Amino acid sequence: MIATDTVYASGTWIVTKGREEEFVQRWTEFLQWTRSAFDELGTAQLIRDKETPGHFVSFASWKSVEALRDWRSRPEFAERLSACRALCDEFRGSSYTLAAVV
Repeated sequence: MIATDTVYASGTWIVTKGREEEFVQRWTEFLQWTRSAFDELGTAQLIRDKETPGHFVSFASWKSVEALRDWRSRPEFAERLSACRALCDEFRGSSYTLAAVV
């Protein structure tokens, strides 16, 4: 059975060459703040493309869309997201719901 209340936040990050480790550190700090401020955060992961080391995908589960919206509305969210984006050539983020489980 698919959990319909869970919502997911995901981002695709193209990090400026040479800034990858700094990006990982900033993203980790961003999500550590998130974990400490929001009980509704499920899991958060950052994966890295083996063939293109500057390409990352972040993925986080949230217990409700309201919690995700609250997170994104905070000034601290904007500050921390901007700190990560400052190290990137491109970024795209969005919200998702589960479509299938195998």
